[in-house]
Amino acid sequence: MNARTKLEAAAAERILIFDGAFGTQIQNRKLSEEDYAGDLGLGADQKGNNDILALTRPDVIADITRSYLDAGSDVISTNTFSANRISQADYAAEDQVAAINIASGKIARELADEYEAKDGKPRFVAGAIGPTNKTLSLSPDVEDPGYREIDFDELTAVYKEQAAALIEGGCDFILIETVFDTLNAKAGIMAVKQLEAELGQEVPVMISMTLTDLSGRNLSGHTVEAFWYAVRHAKPLTIGLNCSFGADQLRPHVKALSALADTLIMAYPNAGLPNELGEYDEMPDTTAGLVKQWAQGGQVNILGGCCGSSPEHIKAIAEAVKGLPPREIPTPETAMRLSGLEAFTFAA
Repeated sequence: MNARTKLEAAAAERILIFDGAFGTQIQNRKLSEEDYAGDLGLGADQKGNNDILALTRPDVIADITRSYLDAGSDVISTNTFSANRISQADYAAEDQVAAINIASGKIARELADEYEAKDGKPRFVAGAIGPTNKTLSLSPDVEDPGYREIDFDELTAVYKEQAAALIEGGCDFILIETVFDTLNAKAGIMAVKQLEAELGQEVPVMISMTLTDLSGRNLSGHTVEAFWYAVRHAKPLTIGLNCSFGADQLRPHVKALSALADTLIMAYPNAGLPNELGEYDEMPDTTAGLVKQWAQGGQVNILGGCCGSSPEHIKAIAEAVKGLPPREIPTPETAMRLSGLEAFTFAA
């Protein structure tokens, strides 16, 4: 049984648990420049380059991953949100991209297999791909709206390099997450499809959008419904929402997506909204109580946490939804569904 089939079978029986944030957990460890830089000899300071820790402090990444598995995670992600050639250029670490992703994939794979061997419950590894700090849909120059720092083919190649290394490291799926630009996500999808053709095997994709305002749009202006119609052709294993706001503000948008998507819904909100210091104060029981309402409403299949969440948040979520039935996947009527900034459905 392949990983897609195994996850779909597990998700049909219960609500699965994703993991939580890496960034805040790494920050809590107060690592030094030497911890980040190791002996790689790179030509720039590495402090803050969390992804490089897979090479220089793999014990830290393994410890965080283990804490999420102990908390009840069925699906764990790799600490590779910025492990792409564009983002790593800020640290003069472009040549380390493949090594970072392979190493991070191996850390997660080994721990997932270890925990599955203990109790026989399947664990899955999602190779995380972030949006980069570039956008295909919008110009960074207000004087030149047609200007782009990168083009579609360039970003596709960047994503493909990262996805190939994650699969080599042992990931089951590629998670295209925190999508603020729908066109960036489509480049990620194209990269995975190209990789599938080269490998001669399916590479299941998970897609997660992030909203930038309470009206329910991402930075490129797409509504949740329009976004789903723009990426549905990829037949993602999961579609969902992450980051954005806290669970309270995300609630109506999860509900809307849940009613539309004929695949699994995975949602992992921030632990509330940050305070004036940029820190997250929402307690685990509060987050768990809010996402439990989604579960009780039959709106989710997989739940986890994003910015500010911790193993304590994930444990509280796992306990809150234990025994609740998973969302039933709807079968939408056949219709022509098109996507601009908003969705358009033409029913014959």
